[in-house]
Amino acid sequence: MNHDPFIVPPGSKISLKKDYDTTFTGDFYDKGDAKIKLQQDIERLSKYQNILYAQNTYALLIIFQAMDAAGKDSTIKYVMSGVNPQGCQVFSFKEPSSEELDHDYLWRSVKALPERGRIGIFNRSYYEEVLVLRVHPELLKKQQLPKSVMGNHIWKQRFEEINHFEKYLTNNGIIVLKFFLNVSKKEQKKRFMKRIELPDKNWKFSASDVKERAFWDDYMNAYEDAFRYTSTEWAPWHIIPADHKWFTRIAVADIICSKLKELKLNYPTPTEQHKQDILKAKEILEAEN
Repeated sequence: MNHDPFIVPPGSKISLKKDYDTTFTGDFYDKGDAKIKLQQDIERLSKYQNILYAQNTYALLIIFQAMDAAGKDSTIKYVMSGVNPQGCQVFSFKEPSSEELDHDYLWRSVKALPERGRIGIFNRSYYEEVLVLRVHPELLKKQQLPKSVMGNHIWKQRFEEINHFEKYLTNNGIIVLKFFLNVSKKEQKKRFMKRIELPDKNWKFSASDVKERAFWDDYMNAYEDAFRYTSTEWAPWHIIPADHKWFTRIAVADIICSKLKELKLNYPTPTEQHKQDILKAKEILEAEN
């Protein structure tokens, strides 16, 4: 799969509405082909994860951002269905607690970073600090920031901080993959209605989700600005069409597998001492009655 159409070129000013089609499905025309492709990538991902865990050199941080009902949860569920739970962890970042507000805005994310050999998934992330807070700047007051920091310059300052942070991570072997699941406002409404009308989906619905729809254009502007300033060579943004969940899943899975393949992962080579220990252990086991 060609990933170029999904990547935001570093420094590019984009329009989510004009430049990215939420209904795009590439060369896949039905769910049947997509299901086969997804299963193949789930198996590939499982293999790569085993080697990643054994090699214990790299870690993979996967970030998902999206408007509500774009399919973050289900994408994580399906794409990671073949992964060993020992080597994967998922964190969903909600509204900051009082303890978290007493620290810098990256503090809680740093605590949740994956260890070497593991895959870490952020369902929402520190990017909320330049998205939700930009749409609702009154929330900044809760962060008890110095007056010198407040003002419109805070957003570009945070973009720079995030870029430096992600560069630091990649320099230390933590690969950063960033996905924005790009759902249309029309499709979001359709999914909200489904959550309301189907009793077994009522639990997913929150009245606050509908209230946030009133700020749709503000969110799009905030996202576009964030992509422009934080899509970098070391951690580019991937804008994934999300009106068809089956395509969202195969696109995300393919990109993750491709990134792990690029790392040229290998199982550790046993030292001579380790080989001798293995042979001795074999002899002992074979000598048992």
